[in-house]
Amino acid sequence: MQTLTRQQPSKKTSPNMKPQRRRRFSPLMLIGGLVTLVIILGLGAFYVIQPHLGSHAAAINGDCSLIVPAHPLTAQGLATPYQLLATNPANGPCHEATATQAAFVQGAILDPATGKISVYNPLVVDRGTKPAIAPVVPNLPQDAIVALWFGSNGNTLTLQSSHSSTQEGRCVNGADRTIFGQFAYCNAPAFFDSANRAIQEGKLVPPALGKGKDGLVCPTVRDFSVIDMDQSDNVTTTYLITHNGQTAQMTATNTAKLQNSILQTNGSDNRLLDVALDGALGCTPWMEPDLADPGHTVSALPLNELQAAAHQAAPMALVPNHDPMVTVNNDTNLDKLNAYRAGVDQPVIQDTNLSNTKTYCMNYVNIAPQRILFDSLLTKKQASPDAGAANTLFTFLAQRFNATWGPDGLNCQGLLKQNSPIVVTNDADDVAIDAVINGTDVASTATSCSFNGTVVKNCTGTTNVNGQVCTLAFDKNTNQVNITCNPQQKK
Repeated sequence: MQTLTRQQPSKKTSPNMKPQRRRRFSPLMLIGGLVTLVIILGLGAFYVIQPHLGSHAAAINGDCSLIVPAHPLTAQGLATPYQLLATNPANGPCHEATATQAAFVQGAILDPATGKISVYNPLVVDRGTKPAIAPVVPNLPQDAIVALWFGSNGNTLTLQSSHSSTQEGRCVNGADRTIFGQFAYCNAPAFFDSANRAIQEGKLVPPALGKGKDGLVCPTVRDFSVIDMDQSDNVTTTYLITHNGQTAQMTATNTAKLQNSILQTNGSDNRLLDVALDGALGCTPWMEPDLADPGHTVSALPLNELQAAAHQAAPMALVPNHDPMVTVNNDTNLDKLNAYRAGVDQPVIQDTNLSNTKTYCMNYVNIAPQRILFDSLLTKKQASPDAGAANTLFTFLAQRFNATWGPDGLNCQGLLKQNSPIVVTNDADDVAIDAVINGTDVASTATSCSFNGTVVKNCTGTTNVNGQVCTLAFDKNTNQVNITCNPQQKK
């Protein structure tokens, strides 16, 4: 097996989130005489936070490995637990029950006859241990195309072969003798080739993005308002952890049997979108049947990438050449960049300059701060994905932007010679508690409103609704927007 060296990419947070959906607001048809509407802007939380496992992160080994079981792309291989262990035992052990070391596996299965996709998330256990409940053996369609993606809450994740499993699974952990970091995949290019063929034939149709409560198109993993320094990494897989550190697949049956277990989740861009942002904005992620949990559907990294490829408007965020997961010794590397892109259904290129990070940063600063500010009324009412980093989803997104913008991220600040437009306020524990964006203090001003795609700044002004001129007035005392429409006026 090829020896790969480890790099230290930016570390993701590891939110443990349980989603709670709220109904999406739908615009009202305005007809008849003079009409005044009152929109209540106060919103409740959309999910609750589960406690983290493992507390003293500084003393924990962040470099772990996964032993890939034999025949990983078969039904039996999918149902065989992956084993977690320390890449270098001298640095201390690795435990799946420790939130800052946990590794995750996500599988997707394409039926080439029908074009349908299903999801199966293989289990991870500590090396030499047994799962709390044996994984379900999935029933795969004939000639199924199976692929796997990996994520980690640690610093790095290295795949180790068992009985030539990584070769048989066509697994990619990195390139030019260096690993990506927290990410890896097996057979993903073949899966995406088949999925895109099914889309062209009309067998597979990625669902439309829809509009959120903010009136804007729901974001994707390739939206510059969602990405960070290392986009398209990690997965949406969750596991159950028992009091003695054993693991089990996250299914309805296992949850009922292991009532005192807690949820272990991967701190990922995909989960941030599918749970936190979609929950706040009232959007719905693409979900498909979970073969381990009959009758239930789940989201997945490949679904997010396929939907983004189909529907994300320009400019589309694609992995840039200075993403820390695709560099070698901090230098651009075409082979590694293309190896990563191939695993997330993004076009390969002939020159790293075609994925210029400076252009990426320009799009980032032109789009992300504005959307974060625009959605602040919704995201400020949403719990933070990581309570140790920020006190709300709004401040989490704000500090995440700054981390990406700075020298320890993509260094957009140096490339554009421009300071971040977001100023974050931290408390004594270095938790982000407030933010000012483009000079706007969200705590003291109303957010903007969007009606039929028209943005009304501070929810005060006029707009056209169904051919009528409507006046919006924001009332700070009641936190309401009063809308008055006169059918005699046409715009």
